[in-house]
Amino acid sequence: MSVLSVAGLKKSFGDIVALDGVDLAVDKGEFFALLGPSASGKTTTLRTICGIERPDQGQVMYEGQDVTHAEVRGRDIAMVFQTFALYPHLSIFDNLAYPLRQNGVSRDEVNRRVGETAEMLRLTHTLDRKPGTASGGEQQRIAIGRALVRRPGLLLLDEPLTNLDAKLRNDTRAEFKRLHRELGMTVVFATPDELEALSMGQRIGLLTDGKIVQTGTPDQLYTEPKNAYVASMVGSPKVNLINATRKGADAAPSVETPFMSAEEGPWADALKAFPVGSDLYFGFRPNDIQPLQDGQTANGPSFTARVHLTEPLGDIVILDLEAGGAELKMVLPEEQAVRYSVGDEVPVFVRVENTHVFARDTGTAIR
Repeated sequence: MSVLSVAGLKKSFGDIVALDGVDLAVDKGEFFALLGPSASGKTTTLRTICGIERPDQGQVMYEGQDVTHAEVRGRDIAMVFQTFALYPHLSIFDNLAYPLRQNGVSRDEVNRRVGETAEMLRLTHTLDRKPGTASGGEQQRIAIGRALVRRPGLLLLDEPLTNLDAKLRNDTRAEFKRLHRELGMTVVFATPDELEALSMGQRIGLLTDGKIVQTGTPDQLYTEPKNAYVASMVGSPKVNLINATRKGADAAPSVETPFMSAEEGPWADALKAFPVGSDLYFGFRPNDIQPLQDGQTANGPSFTARVHLTEPLGDIVILDLEAGGAELKMVLPEEQAVRYSVGDEVPVFVRVENTHVFARDTGTAIR
C-alpha cells in the first residue's frame, strides 16, 4: 500500500520549469531511490513533498491525507539536506535534541530519544563535543540523527553522500541500509549516482527534466529500459549505444550497424512495424561482449574490434575497443583480459538475447 503518492506535480521558478508533471508512489517501509542528474528536479520534488515548496499544480498524498498545502509541522516528514546544516555553537547532544525541544518534549523523553538515536548511529562517544570536531562521516550521522530523533513516518534524504569521500560514501551507504532494516522506516533517497541508487534502492524512479521517465526495481531498469536515456543512466560502465538502421525483409527484420548485423533478438517481432531504413540505436552492455575463442560458435553477431585502451579495476578490466568507427567497452575478468594488449585485433561477439533496440528519433525501446 502506498504511504506516499505524488500526482501531476508541477513547479516553476520564473521561466525555469523545475517539475513538469512528477508522478510517483512509495510503499510503506520502502527504500525508494530518486535518481537523476543535476537540475533534474530531485531536490524540488523532496522540498515539495515535505512542504518547504508549494506546487503550482498537482497533489501530495501522505498516509491517505491530502497534504499538498499543509504546514511542514503537520506532515510527520523529516528531511536531511545535502549540506549538513548543523549548529556549530551547540554540542552534538544539543544538535540532536533541538527538534524535540522545539516541539516541547519533556527533558526525560529528550534524554531517552537522543540516547537511543546516538547509540543507533554510533555517536554516543561524541555527544559532549561540538560538530566542528567531528569527522565528515560523523557530521553526516549527526544530521541524520537530528531527523531520526523525531521518529518521522517518512524520511527524505537529499544527496546526503555527495560531500563525503569515496570510503565514507561506501561506509555510509551500508549505514543507511542497516538503519532502514532496523527501523522499517519509509525512505526517499535522492541521488545523482546510479551506483548509490542501484545498491540501496528497492525501487528507483529515474528523473530527468522534471519528469520521472521510468520506475521499477534496479533489475527492471537495467534489463528492461523504456528508452535509451534509461539504458545510458543505469549500469556501469555505460551501455554501448551504436547508430544503426532497420534492414531486412518486412517479415524478417535485422539491425545493421557499421560493423555487424543482428537478427532474432528480443526486439525482432516489434521491429517488423518499422519501415526499412528507420534510424535506430543498437544497445548492449559491456559485459555482453565476449571474445570469440578458436572453434567457438558465436551466440550472436560477431565482428573484429581493436583494443585501444585497457582500464584495470582489480579483479576486472575494462577494454576500450574500436570497431567501424564506433567506440565500445568490454568488461572481462582480469585473468582473461591479460591476454589482450593495446593494438590487438580481437574477434568478439555480442549476446543477442541481451541486446536492446531504440528508435533514434524518440529514444523509445522497441520490444
